[in-house]
Amino acid sequence: MAQYRRLGFGGWGFAVISALGMLCFITGLRLTTVAHVAIIYATVPLVAAALGWMFLRERMLRSALVASLIALAGVSVMMGLGREGTLGGDVLAFGMTLSLAAIMVISRRLPDLPIMAAAALSALLCGVAALPFADGLAVSGADLGMLALFGLVNSALGLSLFSLGARYLPAVETALIAALDAPLAPVWVWLVFAETPGPATLGGGGIVFAVVALHLWRENRRQRV
Repeated sequence: MAQYRRLGFGGWGFAVISALGMLCFITGLRLTTVAHVAIIYATVPLVAAALGWMFLRERMLRSALVASLIALAGVSVMMGLGREGTLGGDVLAFGMTLSLAAIMVISRRLPDLPIMAAAALSALLCGVAALPFADGLAVSGADLGMLALFGLVNSALGLSLFSLGARYLPAVETALIAALDAPLAPVWVWLVFAETPGPATLGGGGIVFAVVALHLWRENRRQRV
């Protein structure tokens, strides 16, 4: 209970933003393709760099700004030319990306924030927000096991480790590490569910992945000099 009393305004902000991000993520996956969600999520390093510059006064290099604009162009190609996704799902995917970048900035700004308590509060808020839209509370044993696994691994363990690590790295570096997930998600879904990305998704996604990889390489080289 002591940890919950230490949350303060920043802890509640972390929990609310995290809950909104999870709601956007789950709903976005139902409305658009996994490839679209993953590609939009790949822009998180650039979103985090912008938020870090705005709220933490962390230096945002010109290369990051240029990379952000090119990545935005890639997402626009994917959303404007492709028919396999939906605008609503893509917007929700960007909402998830924005919330994750905000969590990085909060974790960086408040290194003493009790992460486990904030993550638990986030899960509770997410459940309460989703409850009015539930068709029923009864689920099968298999679904209950999958939900428990998702909650423990993705929400509890994943969010906690991510937030703890974000305390010790600049927001843009944390985001670049997180973006490594993006190229793998469409591959796994293609293997398991045979969801094949269309030409616009591949084209726009290629632009996003290329600019993020180039930005990561330039940042790593600059820091070594």
